[in-house]
Amino acid sequence: MLNQPSGPTLLGFDVILVGTILAGVAALAVVLAIYAAVTVKDPMAKRVKALNARRDELKAGIVTSSGKKRASLVRKTDQTEKMKDRLQGMKVLQESQVAIIQQKLAHAGYRNKELAVVVIALRLVAPIILGGLGFLLIYVIDYFPEWGSMKRLGAFSAMLFAGYKGPEIYLSNKSKKRTDLIRKGLPDALDLLVICAEAGLTVDAAFNRVAKELGRAYPELGDEFALTAIELSFLTDRKMAFDNLAYRVDLESVRGVVTTMVQTERYGTPLASALRVLSAEFRNERMMRAEEKAARLPAIMTIPLILFILPVLFVVILGPAACSISDAFADGTPS
Repeated sequence: MLNQPSGPTLLGFDVILVGTILAGVAALAVVLAIYAAVTVKDPMAKRVKALNARRDELKAGIVTSSGKKRASLVRKTDQTEKMKDRLQGMKVLQESQVAIIQQKLAHAGYRNKELAVVVIALRLVAPIILGGLGFLLIYVIDYFPEWGSMKRLGAFSAMLFAGYKGPEIYLSNKSKKRTDLIRKGLPDALDLLVICAEAGLTVDAAFNRVAKELGRAYPELGDEFALTAIELSFLTDRKMAFDNLAYRVDLESVRGVVTTMVQTERYGTPLASALRVLSAEFRNERMMRAEEKAARLPAIMTIPLILFILPVLFVVILGPAACSISDAFADGTPS
C-alpha cells in the first residue's frame, strides 16, 4: 500500500511541504536582495583600469621618441598573429571585413581591435563544430528517432546558421543594448556640458567632469566621455578625438554632438548655446519615442487580452451560472 501524505493536500500535493519550499525560496530571495543592496559597486571601477591604460599609451606615444617604445605600443599577441597568418593563408581574411568587425566590436564596447581576427575565426570554426555535433546527434547516433527527414534537415541547418551568425548576433545585441543606455543619458550629459561650458571649463575638462558626475548613473556614457577627455588631452589633433567618439558609438545623436564640437573648435562658435539646442532636441526625441511606445501598447495588448484575460473573465462570470444550471438539471432528472 502506498504511503499517503500525512498533512493536508491540494490537488494531490502536500500543502505543508509546498509551503515550506516556497518559504525557503522567499527567504533566499530576501537574502540575495539584501546582499545586492549592501554590496553596491561602482560601475566605473572596472573601466578605470582600461582608461588608465589608454592614458599611459597616449602619454608614452607622445613623450617617447624611441622606436622601440612606439613599437611596443602596437605589439600584438603571438596567438593573434598566428591566427591572422593562417586566415590570410586560407584567403578568408580581408581588410574590409576586418574593419567592419572592428567597428562592430567598438560599438559593443570592445576596444581591442585584435578581437576582430578572433571573431572571423569563430565564424569559420563554429559552423564546423556545431554542424559536426548536429550531424553526429541527428544522423549518426539517431538521438531523435521520431523526427522526420524535414525536421532533421531543419535542425541541422539551424545549427549551421547559429554557428555562422552567432558571434555577429551576439555583437549586434550587445551593441544595441549599449547604444540604448547611451541614448538615455545623452540629454543629461549635454545639460551638464552646458553648465561646465558656461562655468568656464575647457572642453576636455568639461568632458572629464561630466564623466565623473554621470559615471554611476550611466557608466557606458561616462566611460566614453572619460576616454574622449583623455584623447583630447594627449592627441595632437583634437578632431581625431571627437571622430573616435563617433566611431565607438553607433548613435546619430552622438554624431551630431561631435559635429557641433568640431565646428566650435574650428570656427569659435559659442559652445553652450549649441549644446543647449541639441539637448532640447534630444529630450523632445526621447519624449516622442516614449509616446510612440505608449501609442503601440493597445495594439500589443490585444492578443494577450483575447488569449488570457477574456477566457478567465468568462469563466468567472459564467461559471457560477453554469454550475447552477447543471445542478438544476441534475435535481430534475428522475432517479
